[in-house]
Amino acid sequence: MTTRKLRWGIISTGKIARTFARALAQSETGELVSVASRTPEGVSAFAAEFRVPHAHESYEALLADPEVEAVYIATPHPWHAQWAIAAARAKKHVLCEKPLGMNHAEVEAIVQAARDNDVFLMEAFMYRCSPQTRELVRLLRSGTLGRVKGIQASFGFDGAYPESGRLLNNELGGGGILDVGCYPVSMARLVAGIANGELFSEPLELYALGHVGTTQVDEYASAILKFPGEIVASLATAVRLWQDNSVRIFGSEGRLWLRTPWHPAHEADHSEIVIERPKREPEVIRVSAPGPLYGYEIDAVRAQLEQRQAVEMSWADSLGNALTLDRWRRALGVRFAADQAQA
Repeated sequence: MTTRKLRWGIISTGKIARTFARALAQSETGELVSVASRTPEGVSAFAAEFRVPHAHESYEALLADPEVEAVYIATPHPWHAQWAIAAARAKKHVLCEKPLGMNHAEVEAIVQAARDNDVFLMEAFMYRCSPQTRELVRLLRSGTLGRVKGIQASFGFDGAYPESGRLLNNELGGGGILDVGCYPVSMARLVAGIANGELFSEPLELYALGHVGTTQVDEYASAILKFPGEIVASLATAVRLWQDNSVRIFGSEGRLWLRTPWHPAHEADHSEIVIERPKREPEVIRVSAPGPLYGYEIDAVRAQLEQRQAVEMSWADSLGNALTLDRWRRALGVRFAADQAQA
C-alpha cells in the first residue's frame, strides 16, 4: 500500500531551505506545498523556482495554512525556538535545523511544546538518517572493533567571512561550536552510547581550549570528553580554521575511518567506511546511498510520525547534545543573548 505523502511547509528561504526543497522534489514520502519568507521578493522567487502552490510573506501565515502538515524550520539559530514552539502550537509537525535551540533551556522549551501539542519533533541532523550512519551503528554493535576506547571527530572550515556575517556574529549565534561543532558532539555521543549498549551516551567530563575572536564567538576550538566505559573523545570545530572533517573510531581490535561523516555520498551514489586491523589489509565497506542526502531525514519523519520522535535523533538525544554544547561554550566563556535571558 502506498503511503500518502506528508505535506510540508518551509520557513525561511536561504541556502539550506533550497537544499531541503530539492530533496522534497525527489521524495516519495513528502511534498512541498507552502513556503514563507519575510521578504516578498524572496518568497516569490523561491515559490517560482520550486513550483510551490502557496507562498506566504509571513511565518504566521504559513503556520495558519491548513494545507501544511509538517514544517521545516530553516531560519538562523536564534529564531529556532520561537518558530518551532509556534509551529507546535499550530499543531504542525516540526523538523528544525540544527542546533535545535541556542542552549539547553531553549531545547527543553521546544520539546515541551511538542509534547504538550502532541506533534512530531526532530532536530535535523541529516547525517544521522543516512545509510552510512546506519551501517556504522551496525558495525559497532557487531563488535567489529572490539571494545571502543577512543573517538576523534572534527568539522570546521575557513571561509574568510566578514565579522558582520552570521558565522562571526554573536547576536546571530555565530562560532564553530554551535554551528558545526554540534556534529562532532552528536557523533561522539552516538558512538559512545552504542559502545555502551545504549542509543547515546553523555560525557562525564569535558575540557576545552580555543580562540574567541573580537566578536566574542569561538573561531576555532577543541574539546576532550570522557564517557562511561573509559571512552575518550577528541573533538574540533572552527569557522576560521580548516579541519580534517572526518571521524575516526579506535577499538581494542581495530580502527574505523569515516572520510565523509557529515555529508556522506553527497556527490556520489555511495560512501565508504574504512576498517583497519593490525597486520591485515584495510577493509573498505561500500555503503549504497542512491537517494538525496536530505531525503533520508524526510523519510524518517514520515515513517515515525505516529511515534512523535525519531530513533535517529530523539528528544532526549537533542537535550543531551544541547547540554554538552553549553558545557563546551561555557569552558571558553562564549555567551549569547539567549543564555543571558535564561540566567
